[in-house]
Amino acid sequence: MRMDTTALIDALRRDLVRAAEVGGDDAKAAAERLLLALEPALRLTLMDALSQGAAEISEALPGVVIEVRLKGREPAFVVAGAPAAAAEEAPLDADDGEGVARITLRIPEALKGRAEALAARRGQSLNTWLVAAARAAADGGASSHSHGYGRHGWQHIQGWQK
Repeated sequence: MRMDTTALIDALRRDLVRAAEVGGDDAKAAAERLLLALEPALRLTLMDALSQGAAEISEALPGVVIEVRLKGREPAFVVAGAPAAAAEEAPLDADDGEGVARITLRIPEALKGRAEALAARRGQSLNTWLVAAARAAADGGASSHSHGYGRHGWQHIQGWQK
């Protein structure tokens, strides 16, 4: 979903110019110049406010991440995940007796695509695959045992890794 901040800034410009008309032509001209100089800062402030709102909504919706990205000069909302996917992940994360922590991971689109493909080949969600990858890395990464959660439960793979 794309948001038109230009309309908001134009409305602010009209309001400021209308208020400055009380001071005459010089005040009106000064208001127009001031708003022209402030427009980039206004866009950044709006982007910051939208990003904060998206982060708060993401925290309130398990399994959903809402991001704000720039498309040209305008912010666009990107929604990833779904509440159903979060419910699917809960049993895996809870099986090890540990609490579950939420993080936001920002990775290049190409890497995300490759990770999704690898997860799909194993019959896993991306989250499940990432949890297994993080566990393997946290366990040393170069160990002779690798663990993963596949279609048939936890799988142990033995071998040597160089």
